[in-house]
Amino acid sequence: MRKCPVVITGVGAATALGHDFTTFAANLLAGRSAAGAVTDAQAGVEIRLPFCAADDPPAPPDWDAQTFQSMPRSERFVLWCAANALSDAGYTAARPEVRIGLVLGSGGELLRRWEGNWSAGGREVYEGRTDSPTLAESAARQLKLNGPVATIAAACASANYAFAQARRWIELGLVDICLAGGVETVTPICRSAFNNLRALSRRADEPQKASRPFDADRDGFVMGEGAAIMVLESADRARRRGARTYAEVAGFGASSDAFHMIIPSSDPAPAAAAMQAALDDAAIRPDQVDYVNAHATSTPVGDKGEARALHTVFGPHVARVPVSSTKSITGHLLSAAAAVEALACLAAIEHQAIPPTLNLDAPDPECALCHVPHTSIAHPVNIAVSNSFGFGGSNTTLVLRKAA
Repeated sequence: MRKCPVVITGVGAATALGHDFTTFAANLLAGRSAAGAVTDAQAGVEIRLPFCAADDPPAPPDWDAQTFQSMPRSERFVLWCAANALSDAGYTAARPEVRIGLVLGSGGELLRRWEGNWSAGGREVYEGRTDSPTLAESAARQLKLNGPVATIAAACASANYAFAQARRWIELGLVDICLAGGVETVTPICRSAFNNLRALSRRADEPQKASRPFDADRDGFVMGEGAAIMVLESADRARRRGARTYAEVAGFGASSDAFHMIIPSSDPAPAAAAMQAALDDAAIRPDQVDYVNAHATSTPVGDKGEARALHTVFGPHVARVPVSSTKSITGHLLSAAAAVEALACLAAIEHQAIPPTLNLDAPDPECALCHVPHTSIAHPVNIAVSNSFGFGGSNTTLVLRKAA
């Protein structure tokens, strides 16, 4: 017997496409690339790369602007998104009688802290201090949350795991509502590391054309930054209080390649297993899926591997289900990627439209899918699937369903 569905009733966003759901959805469906160029200088060597930067969010309503701006940037992203998600869901103040949890996808927090300290002349990188609260712990304190708090670091799959954990806490009765999502801020060392791995596109002179998922001429991904956090609660609770419902968190699946720390497995079976598990969890067939938001980052190996996995799971229906990669618009947000792509799926459900894959001029024959190149299309979307496959072979799939 299935438990009461868990639904999304509030959204908070801080992205290169906007700091609210309405603006984000409009820019996404309009195919407005967020990419520009950035130059980092490390050890006297300048590295110029395409990059999707997010503007700093303002202080949430009723917050002191000066205090808010003094916080680390990643903390501001989290607090802006969480506060706005709670407000959007109708929880505008601390509610002691409501158990509110938080699960945050986030990676490299200590590395960001040590890099910032080093740039300011400090030596924490040598001392290895770990006494600062995590972003999730700090946000819970600032927002006066009274439920459990957890951080999940699973690279690009982090936020999908956060949604799954939040849903499980609600099903188990550990919380009344739960905030879930992911955050990413990118530092010069982070960009340099990915650049040295040759994972990034070199098209700095044409940054808006650099991210080319599924295109035969792709040469790597474009990094992005930002955050997205959502409020999850049971459908019964949402119904009782008359809350707006964006979608149901209908299914989740996960698997591991256990193949390589960086390179995706050439075997499509592990990624296909995550997709199939999510469909089974949602009790739906492949031919019921209306849209797939692909993980496709614009790397030569990864895009082909995901295309093979989609063929494995969807069979003949793969020729009919629209597939797009919104990383071509937002960039790849790493720990926040799955959160922002879940937001893209909500936009598709809300507007009954499929966001496009930009720069898909010549689809790779090895990525033969039902692509949506260049511009969005009107299309019924009741069930959306979002793939997020992380470094180290962490494969996740989330199924979102239009609320009844």
